[in-house]
Amino acid sequence: MAAGGPVGYGSAEMGRFDDAYAGTPPWDIGRPQSAIVRLADAGAIAGAVLDAGCGTGENALYLASRGHEVWGVDFTAAAVARALEKARARGIAATFLQGDALRLESLGRTFDTAIDCGLFHTFADEERPRYVESLAAAVRPGGAVHLLCFSEEEGSEGGPRRVTRGEIRRAFSSGWTVESIEPDRFDSLIHAGGARAWRALLRRAGEP
Repeated sequence: MAAGGPVGYGSAEMGRFDDAYAGTPPWDIGRPQSAIVRLADAGAIAGAVLDAGCGTGENALYLASRGHEVWGVDFTAAAVARALEKARARGIAATFLQGDALRLESLGRTFDTAIDCGLFHTFADEERPRYVESLAAAVRPGGAVHLLCFSEEEGSEGGPRRVTRGEIRRAFSSGWTVESIEPDRFDSLIHAGGARAWRALLRRAGEP
């Protein structure tokens, strides 16, 4: 279990997420997302894993418990601190870093798989290309990104920005293959049965 200094700080959103972690954010469900469990059970998550926007670490710790090398990166110091405490309490080896997902090249390494559960839908239009470029710097050629985000079909009030299939395809139109975008559910403390979501599989161009 390891923690490091901030990786590429600079987002104006930091204060909002700091405030959320003063309590229990609705996305902090105390267990891994059901979609991640199903992907792992299906053998769809391979090798070393990056959890971009890891929160308090439930997805990362679950995958680490299954034998993956996992690094989790989150912008909020409180989230990373909670993830590290969970790792210590459970005796699970995982690396958690406070950092900016728009600057993942600062990690200085690449991963076979990246997961994004609820991060993509937080970015403004002008930030999306930067995020996709950042992922490309952290995912090896031929590697996969599993992305779970709120769908425009979710009709409840509040919560994060909704995303369309077309927006995902446009964001990953250069240097990536969009292998699938399927309907799924985003588990939340305030959405009974989960919020409507898209689960996308995105493959980085190039040979492994």
